[in-house]
Amino acid sequence: MSEKARAFYANIARRRTVRDFDNAQVPREVLEQCLLAAGTAPSGANQQPWFFTVITDASIKRKIREAAEAEEREFYAERAPLEWLEALTPLGTDPNKPFLEDAPALIAIFAQKYGVRADGSRFSHYYVPESVGIATGFLIAALHEAGLATLTHTPSPMGFLNTICGRPKSEKPVILLIVGYPKADCQVPVYGGVKKTLADISSWL
Repeated sequence: MSEKARAFYANIARRRTVRDFDNAQVPREVLEQCLLAAGTAPSGANQQPWFFTVITDASIKRKIREAAEAEEREFYAERAPLEWLEALTPLGTDPNKPFLEDAPALIAIFAQKYGVRADGSRFSHYYVPESVGIATGFLIAALHEAGLATLTHTPSPMGFLNTICGRPKSEKPVILLIVGYPKADCQVPVYGGVKKTLADISSWL
């Protein structure tokens, strides 16, 4: 058990968020298996209140980029507090998001606010944010295990994803996960890269 725990930590500790993606295609089967892994996550009342839309079509990725960058321009120019902008400055981010077209796959992650029965009636979902967050963590870990890089992108608001992806109003887009291979010259910012120690993140009672 200890060996397995150490091996998992050693592997997942290699994971890095990247913003420069190669356009090499990812086999569909790989993405499907990772989605199946995400679907094994625990959820409130086992209702699995998530939906994943995988986007690989270049024209649709272009539409998503245009919509996301419009929100990002407004965020950087008007909505973002100064403290947030100062925190982002060392990372070199700005409203331009070329990775939304460069990366071979985007995965739009939706939270299902409620369920719909066959007769059209609604029923409640429970612990939706927690459940979708856990499933997303499973998905990121699975993609890393498969040898892929990811970036969690969260333009706000993201209602445009419902329209572009054809998802109902009962679903709220929460994360746009960018998936692919890092470019050969891809760099990861050092800023903020030092992980907290075990003592910083945990205690024993």
